[in-house]
Amino acid sequence: MSRAERSALQGRGEPRDRPQTARARRTTFRATLLRNELLTTFRRWRTLALLAVLAAVPVLVGIAVKIETSGGSSAGPGGGGGPAFISQITNNGLFLVFTALAATLPFFLPMAIGVVAGDAIAGEANSGTLRYLLVAPAGRSRLLLTKYATVVVFCLAATLVVAVSALTVGALLFPLGDLTTISGTRIGFAEGLGRALLIALAVAASLIGVAALGLFVSTMTGSGIAAMATTVGLLITVQILDQIPQLHALQPYFFSHYWLSFADLMREPVYWDDLTKNLGLQALYAAVFGSAAWARFTSKDVTA
Repeated sequence: MSRAERSALQGRGEPRDRPQTARARRTTFRATLLRNELLTTFRRWRTLALLAVLAAVPVLVGIAVKIETSGGSSAGPGGGGGPAFISQITNNGLFLVFTALAATLPFFLPMAIGVVAGDAIAGEANSGTLRYLLVAPAGRSRLLLTKYATVVVFCLAATLVVAVSALTVGALLFPLGDLTTISGTRIGFAEGLGRALLIALAVAASLIGVAALGLFVSTMTGSGIAAMATTVGLLITVQILDQIPQLHALQPYFFSHYWLSFADLMREPVYWDDLTKNLGLQALYAAVFGSAAWARFTSKDVTA
């Protein structure tokens, strides 16, 4: 093959190589952008403090139950009630995972998500770094998607922190072994551990609606504190409205209405109705408020 033929073949191969190189470069850039955003979020003292508070809740619950039952008394319903599954903790420490998630889901977990999501865009705007982020070839849509992905990862991380802390405390303070489901059937410890993981994932998925709502609020203001306060305020308001009987027709549409449906994973067989309703509702909130955040952010003036 002559030198001219080799040059011609190389010339024909270059156009096919360039798109592949460009796609690889874009993929690498997206991964780098997400990695940098995750590192920035999880290195903040505020984020670490939130995770520390969440990890402390199972410790306090476990110690309280241990002290309450140390004299031979029961932590059951007759002892004043409490979060779901709390009466079972003394029999099996694995129930502390379910109790801790039930105790943190109504307020502590969504509050932490609201703080992180509310600060996602507004915090950058307030510190003056948002305009510099948009100078990079990220684009507004890609940056917004990266911010939301970071908040979703934090949802999973925060939930797992609660679950792991509860499992550790439960193993240290109480016996472990086979456990009894809500339906009264017995399952092995390995299966119970698997259900605990499924419950943690269900709780994390229950927070994606709050994450989208917080991100939308974050695009509406240039103050991170205002965005965080507004998100947490909306969370509290919805929780209050969900308890008013006169609003029963609207309550199935509140993002918090099916949060405690994760308890159905402890039935035999599992009841999927409320679980699927919860996941569908969270997906709806994510789509609606995610679209609203995109519409607001892509048209927002960040040059001032």
